[in-house]
Amino acid sequence: MHHFIDRRSNPKGKSHGNRQRFLRRARENIKERVDRSVRDKSIQDGDGVPTDGEKVTIPSRGLKEPRFFHGSQGGNRKYVLPGNKDFVVGDTIPKPKSGAGQGGREASEDGEGDDEFSFTLTRDEYLEILFDGLELPDLVEKSTVETETIGTRRAGLTTAGTPNNLNLVRTMRNSLGRRIALRRPTAQAQADLEVEIAAMEEIKARTPAQEELLAALRARLDGLLRKRKVVGYIDPIDLRFDTHVPEKIRKSRAVVFCLMDVSGSMQEREKDLGKRFFLLLHLFLSRCYEHTELVFIRHTHHAQEVDEETFFYARETGGTIVSTALDKMREIIAERYSPDEWNIYGAQASDGENFGNDSARCKKLLLEDLLPVCQYYAYMEIVEESAEQLLSDPEAGDDLWQNYREVKSQAPHFEMQRVSHPAHIYPIFREFFLPRVKGGQNA
Repeated sequence: MHHFIDRRSNPKGKSHGNRQRFLRRARENIKERVDRSVRDKSIQDGDGVPTDGEKVTIPSRGLKEPRFFHGSQGGNRKYVLPGNKDFVVGDTIPKPKSGAGQGGREASEDGEGDDEFSFTLTRDEYLEILFDGLELPDLVEKSTVETETIGTRRAGLTTAGTPNNLNLVRTMRNSLGRRIALRRPTAQAQADLEVEIAAMEEIKARTPAQEELLAALRARLDGLLRKRKVVGYIDPIDLRFDTHVPEKIRKSRAVVFCLMDVSGSMQEREKDLGKRFFLLLHLFLSRCYEHTELVFIRHTHHAQEVDEETFFYARETGGTIVSTALDKMREIIAERYSPDEWNIYGAQASDGENFGNDSARCKKLLLEDLLPVCQYYAYMEIVEESAEQLLSDPEAGDDLWQNYREVKSQAPHFEMQRVSHPAHIYPIFREFFLPRVKGGQNA
């Protein structure tokens, strides 16, 4: 029997399987804490998720691994534990009086007690749990672009190649099959025959029959050695090499247009809510596409493309004409982002105020120019924290909201929601991207 020893060093992530099993078992508790962290904490600059991961604390109950232990029933139970100085077999131990036990420690909110367990999720694990169950609209697949890849893919096996591409498993399989088919003598058979010849040679006065037998054994050994030499352990015909060929792969690109009203009615609270939504959208789309770009458009009575710092923090005065931002988005798409090559997404944040009859023009721009080239468009209206009626009644609202409701009735990939508090952002984001069944309703 041949023994193969794998002397390759263990990979750095050798506990990856155990970690994934733990995440599956505790997924419900972990997801609850991750969702709470998004709702409660303030999302700062950057992606909103630390590069070194996110620390979460979950209840420790139910986290113990299954194990075997001695049953409490049956078997011979008469034994005394090592280190005992006070008891012998047969002694009875009185039950502690009420309150005499030390008891356990109380649970704590920060995870320092015995009832909670803290660990750090990696960035990828955090985002996977954060966006679990969400998906992009079906329309997204129409705009993938085929480009030349700089990598290669496996393309089977070949009989020629470089040593670093040697496929050891297939080579050894071919070698074993060839040796069995040609009946190559084994090393054990050679050793047994040599032992038998040595035993015959030790006989000093051999009879003619023994001499004949010894000559036959030596001839047999010569033939065996010759066959082992001719039928090698590994022959060039056994070698198999992995082969790789270049290929074209489908690489997808997406652009996210962030539109926000920055007029005097949009204060820091409203801008912060808008920023939280834009960051979640960018994180989600970055996981779905290999390459994503952000375009920031702010508007008052006129619109302009700006950088992120200006978009979120620069102050601006003036009235509100929403259609200027939609016009700007249409211009940028025509100049830089061909719908045949880019997946286009729009995200708009506003307090719902608009000038005169401009809302009707916004509806026309969306239906005729933007939505036909967009994969998805999300509108988020930010209302006052005391506006309970607007939050509970989707039919109530100003002129912009009413016109957008008409857009939603005609375009299944247009969604709109209202928010008034940071805790509303993540739930409505999930509402935007929940899987949809036929007819456009959430599954």
